[in-house]
Amino acid sequence: MTPVFYRYKEAYFYETTAICYFRCYGVGDENERPQKAASKVVTRKFSLRLLTDGGFFVPRNKKQYSLRIFRREPPLAGKKMNGLVIVLIGIVALGAGYLFYGRWLAKKWGIDPEAKTPAYTHEDGEDYVPSSRFTVFSHQFSSIAGAGPVTGPILASVFGWVPVLLWLIIGGLFFGAVQDFGALYASVKNEGKSMGMIIEKYIGRSGRKLFMLFCWLFTLLVIAAFTDMVAGTFVGVGVEGMTAETSYANSAAASISMLFIVVAIIFGVIQKHVGKMSEIVRAVIAIALLVVMFIVGMKLPIYASKTAWIYIVMAYLFFASVMPMWLLMQPRDYMTTFMLLGMIIGAVVGVVVAHPTMQLNAFNGFNVGGNYMFPTLFVTIACGAVSGFHSLVSSGTSSKTISNEKDMPMVGYGAMVVESLLGIISLVVVGAVAVNGTKPDGTPFSIFSSGVAGFLEKLGLPVQVATVFMTMCVSALALTSLDSVARIGRMSFQELFYGDTTDPGKMPGWQRVLTNKYFATVITLFFGYLLTLGGYNNVWPLFGSANQLLAALVLIALAVFLKTTGRTGWTLYIPMFVMLAVTFTALIQKTIALVGNMVSGQATLLVDGLQFIVAVLLMVLGVMVAFSCLKKLFGTKA
Repeated sequence: MTPVFYRYKEAYFYETTAICYFRCYGVGDENERPQKAASKVVTRKFSLRLLTDGGFFVPRNKKQYSLRIFRREPPLAGKKMNGLVIVLIGIVALGAGYLFYGRWLAKKWGIDPEAKTPAYTHEDGEDYVPSSRFTVFSHQFSSIAGAGPVTGPILASVFGWVPVLLWLIIGGLFFGAVQDFGALYASVKNEGKSMGMIIEKYIGRSGRKLFMLFCWLFTLLVIAAFTDMVAGTFVGVGVEGMTAETSYANSAAASISMLFIVVAIIFGVIQKHVGKMSEIVRAVIAIALLVVMFIVGMKLPIYASKTAWIYIVMAYLFFASVMPMWLLMQPRDYMTTFMLLGMIIGAVVGVVVAHPTMQLNAFNGFNVGGNYMFPTLFVTIACGAVSGFHSLVSSGTSSKTISNEKDMPMVGYGAMVVESLLGIISLVVVGAVAVNGTKPDGTPFSIFSSGVAGFLEKLGLPVQVATVFMTMCVSALALTSLDSVARIGRMSFQELFYGDTTDPGKMPGWQRVLTNKYFATVITLFFGYLLTLGGYNNVWPLFGSANQLLAALVLIALAVFLKTTGRTGWTLYIPMFVMLAVTFTALIQKTIALVGNMVSGQATLLVDGLQFIVAVLLMVLGVMVAFSCLKKLFGTKA
């Protein structure tokens, strides 16, 4: 039996089986404060019999004493921490990690400020576009800080706030930030190539093909999960029991988000025609456009069903995937960063003012509701700790816009550090609104939005404005990840069918079709839509497992790159083996669950069947890619 601590006044019980050891300063009855012994602590052994009213009979001599237990608590459950302290711990730990470990990695690997980056050597005005440090940082941060750092910590809080906090800090600094920075570094040093092309260079073409297929399958899961979440956030009609306030907040946020697309294009055109402008001027214009967009969106909410929003989001993803980076994605990500930083600052200020006490239990045990902490915690918390998706952003888009190598630590390592902080803030928010030591009912988005809105209300912001602002922010988190992953999915599909040349004029007809960006985009979005039919709750566990497996594969590939080029790579060994163990355990568990649904007759083809196919493919591809990379890593001398 799991040891459990009981508390009654100043008496403490430690239960192992049916026997309790009572240790206190003397013994008293249920209405009497235990009396303090004059000289020593008395320890006695008593047989206990549990009463229906929650008390215990404690035999002592010939008289029975009934000691009423107020609460049966797991270890550490009684430890209540101030949310501000947790945020401060996170800021100090993450800041120290960036200043010392991040800079140490940059020094070990080597940064050349004088080297020409791929943004200049391959400048094409679409994907390769030299950009300022903050512009690239904003794209990286807004792309990786999707729904994950909000969703993961809130869902994982069932295990208690202590393990979540530890994984966000340790995983963020030594797993996630290392991967993000490593992928960005390797890509910049290899002409802005994606991770798949880097794998081909250092491991072989077969490894690249397998990896790109894996990446493409993974992007389908991201598209499905995040599209469902965004559509659910925007829905303003057709939901039973939805209040008028919620309907308005969702619809206003949806209207603002649609205006965001138009405003981003206008901002991109302004930057293109004006040319180089100072960061201050650019920031002022961006913030002014955000304010106007927010006011108009609140005045003109768009009411639509979830199905309609799924179609609208898919249409947006198509255009985001094929339009030049400077026209839509870069200006949108730049403006989104101000909004997200405003959200983080507002949440931190709210925590400082409110001083919320963590109502979550510190630790609920290694097995909660039949789910074991390993691997569930490490799969649930992806973004915020370590996420394979980040490497696709680092090597797929950010590496093509870096103007100077000295910007890479801030973009690669720094963006991940800020995302980990967002995860910690999400943890504090859910801790502030927890009920009976556990997270409240509702989606992670709604919990986070209502929690931070409550903080902002205490600062004097009207509750309606605060709610709309937070709903818009969390939807922006998902949308900025969605447009990046749709573009990366399109590029992964194209690279899967590239041969010795990327020149369409030298390709056979079938290859020109499969590598056409419009065809690749349509195919990617179509299969992403099919997975969307399964719903967010069904897709997320598979997404989390695939995401972490991708991180493991990227870490192995980066270790090969570092070893082959004579750089320090041992720092990646522990993270890559840990993530391999986590992800394969989780994928096996998910596959067994899907098989169980099929055997019991509860499965459907488009939900369980499609997920089963994807899960098996991910495991097979993961094994093959991992084997190829590990063979190269430990079988080749540097």
